[in-house]
Amino acid sequence: MSDATAYVLLEDGTRFDGLACGADQHAVGEIVFTTSMSGYQEAMTDPSYAGQLLTFTYPQIGNYGVSAEAMESDRVHARAAITRAAVDREDAPGAERGWLSWLTDCGIPAITDLDTRAMVRHIRDQGAMRGGLFPADVAESEARALIAAEPSMAGRDLAREVSPETPLVLEPNGDGTSSCTGPRIAMIDTGVKLSIVRNLLERGATVELHPCTAGPQELLTNNPDAIFLANGPGDPAALDYIVATVRKLVGRRPVYGICLGHQLLCRAVGLKTYKLPFGHHGANHPVKDLTTGRTEITSQNHGFAVLGPDGARTIDTDEAVSWDTEFGVAELTHINLYDRTVEGLRLKDVPGATVQYHPEAGPGPNDALYLFDRFVDEIRGAV
Repeated sequence: MSDATAYVLLEDGTRFDGLACGADQHAVGEIVFTTSMSGYQEAMTDPSYAGQLLTFTYPQIGNYGVSAEAMESDRVHARAAITRAAVDREDAPGAERGWLSWLTDCGIPAITDLDTRAMVRHIRDQGAMRGGLFPADVAESEARALIAAEPSMAGRDLAREVSPETPLVLEPNGDGTSSCTGPRIAMIDTGVKLSIVRNLLERGATVELHPCTAGPQELLTNNPDAIFLANGPGDPAALDYIVATVRKLVGRRPVYGICLGHQLLCRAVGLKTYKLPFGHHGANHPVKDLTTGRTEITSQNHGFAVLGPDGARTIDTDEAVSWDTEFGVAELTHINLYDRTVEGLRLKDVPGATVQYHPEAGPGPNDALYLFDRFVDEIRGAV
């Protein structure tokens, strides 16, 4: 592109040109792609995207603007937005700003008129990798040096960067969403999305948000009915301090996990995780619930997965295979129908369950919202 004002450079030297349309600065990190057709603001403010540059496969992004209601956290966590056709409209009901104006105000660089189809195909073939978005006047030699200095996502602890510094207690009545009495849930906040918290509050739960460095005694101080492990960024294998905490809680309280939390509970009971080639990011991933036989269309955002029995990376059958763990039997409950990876399990001998995907539908389908009812009902039943 002869009139390019910005470019994306991957660590393998592949370059894609386009037009700058956000803040006038560069960004480096792991480059991933999302297949969601909407929810661009929710994705950019999801703490799970910390350390990453987000490529949108859907061509037109920004066509309905942004609003305070769509925030999934208190700030943007993705480092850059890469698009085919970005627009800056705010004409949809509830819109408060244009997408590109908002990104610029937040200090987030963006690029448009880039061949996202070619770049996504390259990442699918070669795997997610480090890269950067740079103004056209930044020399490629300088860009390569900046990319080389960026740590790999594998082995990286990003939870500390998105976790709160002090605990916060949220009451359902204070949120104005529920008047019923529900369980008290202590959550290890490794980067929780606000829509997860909102769904728990709507079901009458009191939610304590704790720093990811909180120990077992801190989490049990207010005698919670259950422990919840949140979503978040980075490599679960780099979070041994959280795993050690969870190990001391399994069996003492019901433990539930979503996304990163799923991986952390699995590691706590002795299972292992591995890095996916390009991860699961988007709102159209089919997952089969083996407990009901139903297939759900789910929202996902993760770059790591849990190994199956005997170290298998995929599960070949739609059966509830099981693991022998240090806390008894764990049984597969959900499987990804795209690539046959583990999407959820239940502990059979102590109370606990996980899902790899996001049931809160922020953004995405609401097929899996029932899981919050299941979580809360099981907690109530255990009290």
